[in-house]
Amino acid sequence: MFDRILIPTDGSDPAKPAVEMAINLAEVHDATLHVLYIVDQPTSVSGMGEGFSGLDDLMDALEDRGQQATKAVVEQASERDIETTAAVRRGNPNDDILTYADDNGIDVIVMGTHGRTGVKRALLGSVTENVVRHSEIPVLTVHRDPEE
Repeated sequence: MFDRILIPTDGSDPAKPAVEMAINLAEVHDATLHVLYIVDQPTSVSGMGEGFSGLDDLMDALEDRGQQATKAVVEQASERDIETTAAVRRGNPNDDILTYADDNGIDVIVMGTHGRTGVKRALLGSVTENVVRHSEIPVLTVHRDPEE
């Protein structure tokens, strides 16, 4: 049923239950697990031209964080003999998760929710909510442990 499973991750603790769910699902279905980290690329920064070294350094640091986050998931999956593919991309998470899924023939996306409510949710938005609304393939949302 599921041959290719996508787990977008930000490397945070609230994402861990979704990672575990994706690994379990990949194991049950003998599926390839795609691990994706999107570095949120700003479209413009006021007063800074392209190539601004401070911004470049920040983006490089965020890419390094993405490499560490995807590597941790790949290592966890490989302990259970799950085939994995990892990618770190710069872009807009709302769009690029769906683009990656489409480009790679993903069968299901597994995403965590951070459990924001009220004003925080309204102001910050939700990547997971956006993916659920716009995805043409199933999206499995996994809530974090309320004890955390």
